[in-house]
Amino acid sequence: MAPKRILPVLLLLALWLGRPAATLANHIFIPMDNTQKEHLKAYGMAYWLLGKEVEVDWLLNYRGGSFAAAVVPGLENELAVRGITYQVISEAQYTGILSAIADPNANMDLMKLEKAPKIAVYTPQGKQPWDDAVTMVLAYAEIPYTQIYDDEVLRGDLPKYDWLHIHHEDFTGEYGKFFATYRNRPWYQQQQRDAEATARRNGFAKVSVMKGAVTVKMQEFIAGGGFQFAMCGATDTYDIALAGLGVDMVETMYDGDPADPRAQQQLNYNRTLAFKDFQLERDPYRYEYSDIDMQPGERGVYEDNDYFQLFTFSAKYDPVPTMLTQNHEKTVKGFMGQTTAFRKQLIKPDVVIMGDNKASGEVRYMHGTLGKGTWTFYSGHDPEDYQHLVEEEPTDLSLHPNSPGYRLILNNILFPAAKKKKQKT
Repeated sequence: MAPKRILPVLLLLALWLGRPAATLANHIFIPMDNTQKEHLKAYGMAYWLLGKEVEVDWLLNYRGGSFAAAVVPGLENELAVRGITYQVISEAQYTGILSAIADPNANMDLMKLEKAPKIAVYTPQGKQPWDDAVTMVLAYAEIPYTQIYDDEVLRGDLPKYDWLHIHHEDFTGEYGKFFATYRNRPWYQQQQRDAEATARRNGFAKVSVMKGAVTVKMQEFIAGGGFQFAMCGATDTYDIALAGLGVDMVETMYDGDPADPRAQQQLNYNRTLAFKDFQLERDPYRYEYSDIDMQPGERGVYEDNDYFQLFTFSAKYDPVPTMLTQNHEKTVKGFMGQTTAFRKQLIKPDVVIMGDNKASGEVRYMHGTLGKGTWTFYSGHDPEDYQHLVEEEPTDLSLHPNSPGYRLILNNILFPAAKKKKQKT
C-alpha cells in the first residue's frame, strides 16, 4: 500500500521541478546599490505598488536599501517602462536574502511598507521653477501629491495627510529677505501682494502673524502623528517664527512698521523643534535670518571639497534613522541654499543628527519627534546644483537619476508607509 501512496507525490514533485524556472520565481527584487540605473524612480515604483495595496519590503542596509515585493500583474512592464533595474527571484532565493538580513550580527533589517502615504506639499500657487527640489523629485519619481498653502493649513486640512513637505518658505514674513536685490522684480511684488491678501482673507493684520499661526498648525499636525519634512530656509525660519510668536521681528519694508527693538530678548526657544539660543539677524537688507546658518567664510569648504557624511545606525535597534539614511553612498556632495548648513552648537540635545561635516562643525540632515509624529530638516536648496541661484532654470533630474542627495528626500516620503515597530532602545 505504501508505494501506491508515494507514487502520486513523487509524480507531482517531478512535474513541479520540471517546470520552467520563471514559473517558480515569485518576487521582484529592486537593488539600490550602484547596480541600480534609476534610484529615484525606484521609490516611485515602491509607491506605485503601495497604491495597488501590495506590501513592499524595504531591506534596510541590504545592497543600499533595496526593495522587494510579490510579482503582480503589470509590475514588470512598469519597471521596464521606468528603466528601473530589477530581478525576478525565486522564493528560495528570497528566503536566503531574508535569512542573511535576520542574522543577529548583520546590521540589516526588514521593514514592511504597507500603505501609500497621502502627501501634501505646502507651496504657493505662483511658485517659481527654481524654487523646490522636493516637487521636482516627486514629479520625476512619479509620486502624486496635493498642493496646499496657507488657506488650507489655517482651515484645518493638514490631518487629511500623512506627510507634509514645506516648500522653501520664509515663515518670518520677510519674503525670503529678497528686498535688497529683488524688490523691483514683478514676481517679488506679486508674492507680497498675494501674501498680504491671504493674511487679510484669514483675519490677520500682518503676513508675519499669519505665518506664525501656520507654524502652530503644523506643529499640531506633527504632534498628532504627522510626518513633516523641510529644506533650506523652511527649517530655520520655521523655528524662528515659533520662538517669536507674538513678537514683531520684521522691519517696515515688510510689514509697514518697525521691528520691536527687544525682539531678541523675547524669543522663547522652548517652542522650537530643533534650534536653541540663536541670535536674529536684525539687518533687513542682509540675506540671512539668524546665526543658525553657517556662513561661507567660516565653513572652510568650497564646491570641490564640500561633502557631508551620513551616520550609520543600528538597523535592528534604530530603524527610523536607518530608514532615513538609506543610500548607495555614505558621503554626499554638499550644496548651498539660503540656509546651507546648521550650526551644531545651536541644535537641541534631543535631536538625532543623521548627516554632518564634523571638520566644519555643521549639520546637514537631522530628525526629531514631537508627540506622536516626527520632523526632518535637510539644509541646502538643490542636491544637484551646488549654488542654485534665483531665476535659474530648474534642474533636469533625468541627468541625475542616481543622486544620493535626492535619495534622502525620497527616504522621507516612504517613511510614513512603514509598519510601526517597537523601538528596542
